Formats: sequence, C-alpha cells, structure tokens
Amino acid sequence: MLIEAPVLVQPESGKEFVIYSDASLNGLGCVLIQFKPHEKNYPTHDLELAAIVFALKIWRHHLYGEKCQIFTDHKSLKYLMIQKELNLRQRRWLELIKDYELVIDYHRERRM
Repeated sequence: MLIEAPVLVQPESGKEFVIYSDASLNGLGCVLIQFKPHEKNYPTHDLELAAIVFALKIWRHHLYGEKCQIFTDHKSLKYLMIQKELNLRQRRWLELIKDYELVIDYHRERRM
C-alpha cells in the first residue's frame, strides 16, 4: 500500500529551491526544483526543452503510446520538430521526444 507520495530525487538541503506553480480552470500544478550546476549554464531554449524531456521521462508510464499535448510558454519549442539547426543536446532530446505521440503548443505566460 502506498502511504507516501514518491519522490524522484531527494532534495539537497543548503541548496536553493525553486517552486513553479500555475492554475487554470482545469486544475492546479506545481513543481519543486533544484537545478543541477551544469543546467544553470543552459540557454533558455534548452532549459525549456529540458523541462519537457523531464516530464516525459517521469510520466512515461502514463504518456507512452497515448496522444499528448504539451503547452510551453517558450514559443520556439512549438517548431522543434522542423528546426534545421539543433545542437547535440537538442538532437539527443529530439530522439527521445519522437518516441511519443505529442504536439507541443505555445501558450502565453500570464503575468500577475
């Protein structure tokens, strides 16, 4: 019997935490993040793509073989599948993404 929510990685005390949250009429969501040192050097495009890849990996058991729509506030990711110039990291991640039946759509970030 599961009595606790599973944790993917134990957080490191003494390191900065980041919480992202969002709400819509369809639901609430939030994530607790601690960046790895090398991720802090990623350009914004790669960080946004890393978030998608991370979600696909942790929810693979739900998403694999199912149709999925991903919303991002980084407009260029909508065109990821047809971009001509990708760096090595982006190409590696694109190979993983191609295993899924998904559409990446842009949604404008709301400011409060």
